[in-house]
Amino acid sequence: MCFVPPVAFRIEFARATTPCGSTGIEVPACSRYRQTRAVYTTALHKVTPIAPKCLDHLSYISNGYRVAARLDPARDLVTIGTDTANQGAIMAGSKVFTEGGGGRFSGLWRRRWVWQTLGIIIAAILLLYYPIGMLIAHKVDDDLSFAPATSMVPPGASRAVAVAAALVDREVNVNGWVANDPFFFPSGALDNMPNFQQGIVDAVATFAIELRDQIGRVRGSGEVDKDLAEALSTLQYSGTKWVFDLSTSILPTATSEAQYRAGIRALNAYNANVAAGKAVFDRRADNLQAAISRIALDVGSISAALDKQIRDESGNIFDFTCDDLFYRVKGEAYGYFLIMKGLRQDFDQIITERGLAPLWDEAIASLEETAMFHPIMVWNGQLDGQFLPNHLVAQGFFLLRARTQLREIAAILDK
Repeated sequence: MCFVPPVAFRIEFARATTPCGSTGIEVPACSRYRQTRAVYTTALHKVTPIAPKCLDHLSYISNGYRVAARLDPARDLVTIGTDTANQGAIMAGSKVFTEGGGGRFSGLWRRRWVWQTLGIIIAAILLLYYPIGMLIAHKVDDDLSFAPATSMVPPGASRAVAVAAALVDREVNVNGWVANDPFFFPSGALDNMPNFQQGIVDAVATFAIELRDQIGRVRGSGEVDKDLAEALSTLQYSGTKWVFDLSTSILPTATSEAQYRAGIRALNAYNANVAAGKAVFDRRADNLQAAISRIALDVGSISAALDKQIRDESGNIFDFTCDDLFYRVKGEAYGYFLIMKGLRQDFDQIITERGLAPLWDEAIASLEETAMFHPIMVWNGQLDGQFLPNHLVAQGFFLLRARTQLREIAAILDK
């Protein structure tokens, strides 16, 4: 007898009164999902049941012959047989399907141990995928010595504008923007890094308001620079927009990265025009005063957010939002720290003439202190607690110092 490779079959039973062939054998009918491991031998060849099986769906490994079966409800039996000569002997209405026929392992996927093994592998991948992926993606880049490339600040250009553009470029194109990553990316589970990144963009967007409304116009009454208008509108875009935003549309939408890249290009284009004498960067005391007042106002706003969090949640060891606010504030303070350093060079003559250099450096130092906190875990402990610190209070102290110093600078410039 020649060897015929085993073939998997799926049988969908139909009731019939005709027998399924003279070579059949009788076995007890199985209940749904019950597993029978016995091997049955017919007059011709071996027929092996494989799980799962029930009254209306049974699977078999056959040696290549058609397989048929018949349900005898009166005796609670299923008659199984093979038929090689008379196809009509297969009971009427029954359907026999080849499933991946021809392979010795064609029915392997029906084995319970296969699924158990696959489940263990998938669980291991998930347990490693998120923790390792989060460690790789996570980066709170608070480098206090960060500066734009020399080529990005040609003679006559603004140092502060170059810093602002370079900051956003670093977070979007170098570190990778993670605030809009969906749940199936490991970075989608991060919260500290995205809040830090969003704080940086908020600081740059606030600075862009003064660029568009004051510094980038002749005495604040000239025509709005189109590049600055473009920069402001794109930098104010939500940082959580991915390719799809089902809350607004089922169609693809503009991502946060795409909008921020447009803002970077607009800031760089404006700065190039300033260097070429085609755009205005008006280095007047009142423009600087307006910019500093705007920054002080925003610092006051984030200070109020810290105050509310402390009043509402201090002492709550399950305050899982305090780290979000902490890193949002840290990002804004870091952005303003670098922008203030840039403005120090852009308006050096005015700052020197007004004797603002010491106060300006103190304000920068306070922002630096706010930005350089690196707690392993952020706590919002009791204000008089003995064991758990309150990092929001420490951060808010230096932030309020910075606001006070910024207001003093604005007041001197306003004289």
